[in-house]
Amino acid sequence: MANILYGVNGEGSGHSTRSREVISHLQQNGHIVHVVSFDRGLSNLKDSFEVSEIFGLRLAYVNNQVRYRRTLARNLFTAPKAARSIHRLMRLAEEWKIDLVITDFEPLSCRVGHRKRLPVISIDNQHCLTNVSITYPRRYRREAAATKLVTRLMTPRADAYLVTSFFTAPVRRPRTFLMPPILREEVLRTRASEGEDVLVYVTSPAPELARIFAGVRCRFVAYGFGREGRDGNILFKKPSLDGFLKDLANCKAVIGNSGFSLLSEAFYLAKPYLAVPVHHQFEQLFNAYYVDKAGYGSYWDELNKERVESFLFNLPAYKDNLKNYPRQDNSALLKKLDAFVAEFTAEKTKSR
Repeated sequence: MANILYGVNGEGSGHSTRSREVISHLQQNGHIVHVVSFDRGLSNLKDSFEVSEIFGLRLAYVNNQVRYRRTLARNLFTAPKAARSIHRLMRLAEEWKIDLVITDFEPLSCRVGHRKRLPVISIDNQHCLTNVSITYPRRYRREAAATKLVTRLMTPRADAYLVTSFFTAPVRRPRTFLMPPILREEVLRTRASEGEDVLVYVTSPAPELARIFAGVRCRFVAYGFGREGRDGNILFKKPSLDGFLKDLANCKAVIGNSGFSLLSEAFYLAKPYLAVPVHHQFEQLFNAYYVDKAGYGSYWDELNKERVESFLFNLPAYKDNLKNYPRQDNSALLKKLDAFVAEFTAEKTKSR
């Protein structure tokens, strides 16, 4: 059995929700897993696992848009914390007698793995941008170049990349394996039905979107707007994992930011998706583009009443396309991960 350092990016909740499934699997197989994370990753995982807090980059959002200057200013002041966090993590890795590192787009654990010459396994969807043959509109070239650079810098030179994706494409990098999305066990057990509400989710309050929905003849259940209660045809709700999953399972469609985890859960439950990517965040633009390309929904950089109504009019076509979505559990990825853990720990034992 292995002593594993598992780094989880804390920006958003997608990294921690899928990491929870992988960490639980590793522990059930007898491995000792030392989890490190920050922000939402820390808060989402600390009740189930022992989690050590580390430094992490935090993006600044204003009205559904990444503000890079504000992000840069916020993180420049905390740069010394990053250096201290790496040194502390090096000491902990020595104390824990770490055999290998698994990282979900978390850079400090990856760097500690390289410094200590340990095997590193990357599990995320971001490396689809760099390790898989993809297409995207030419107008996104600048955002794509910047995001690809960041992706390469975050977890470079991993010994294996398990890249999750809701579509298939040719792999273009060695030791890279395209895998189905990792889904929460609660989602895998959920039986979907079709109600009358459209579920809405945004990363940060977006009052302009609420004004648009108010003019559409449809009922909406909305999360992420920082308010509660009914306002006309919109029922605003506070964050709730169980409540959100219930609404997702029972809605007739989803309108929201195009984060990978929510898209994957929506498609597994056969819910058409109108993607509203966070501005200047290429990963979300890329995801939204492939939603449209696959025919599982549509996307717009800017939303208005007519575009929402067009999406609702075309729901039968999207639902028909979703009948062919390849619904799979987590077994393929976990089997591949088990094989790599066994391979890398065996190699480390031989080298001692």
